[in-house]
Amino acid sequence: MFRITDLKWIREPKQYDIEQNKIKIVTEPNTDLWQKTYYGFQNDTAPVLQMTTKQEYFSFVVKTEFKSKKRFDQCGIVMYLDSENWLKASIEYENEEYQRLGSVVTNQGYSDWATTDIDATIKMMWYRFSRRKSDYCIECSQDGIHFKQMRICHMCKGDGEIQFGIYACSPEQSSFEAVFSNMEITDCKWLEHK
Repeated sequence: MFRITDLKWIREPKQYDIEQNKIKIVTEPNTDLWQKTYYGFQNDTAPVLQMTTKQEYFSFVVKTEFKSKKRFDQCGIVMYLDSENWLKASIEYENEEYQRLGSVVTNQGYSDWATTDIDATIKMMWYRFSRRKSDYCIECSQDGIHFKQMRICHMCKGDGEIQFGIYACSPEQSSFEAVFSNMEITDCKWLEHK
């Protein structure tokens, strides 16, 4: 069962509002999550709001709505274990024509980034984060009903107790409002492979 009171901040932002089933975050400039790969920099400044669980099989669903407008503005789901081990999925704004729907998996201090380009007019996306022990599946949906797989991954520190939730950030000189709603924890929707 999802309880908003179970959520705890890592790097609490200056502006946010938490209601019963809606969370608004106003991002701050120069906030991001990335480790080393390709760019060489280490950014560990994004605000993260998440809960802790030992449950080995479950799915977490959230709807995101956003008014991103500058390059790399993003909001979505996250599993932040520590600065060198985490994953995230979001839409990153690129320009007036397209943005990048994608995910980043960071294991042992190195990030990767898998994306697909989508239209810049899309300002809402659902995500489903599913766990099967130390393996994870990220899916997305435009209607909250029909989900499409974005990624399956293994997390080196993803067994036992984990933390997961939501995040929003603006890596460049920008700020925007991200709204998270319809948060739900269910039985694992990522079925066993047979």
